Amino acid sequence: MPLTMLRIGEPNNIKNIVGNDSAKCHLEHLGFVTGETVTVVAELAGNLIVNVKDARIALSKSMANRIMV
Repeated sequence: MPLTMLRIGEPNNIKNIVGNDSAKCHLEHLGFVTGETVTVVAELAGNLIVNVKDARIALSKSMANRIMV
């Protein structure tokens, strides 16, 4: 399921990242790699603030939908 489906505060592991190569590369540079634990901190209008590798990162809804957990 995509990252946007997670509840706030619920940790889960990243299973896959879908999309074109540049989007995958961008997300990997931010720390979104397969097997990493990710937690949704907040949601506002579909956009997410997530915690990954001890960093808080804001993601648009379209980018968050590319991350499968």
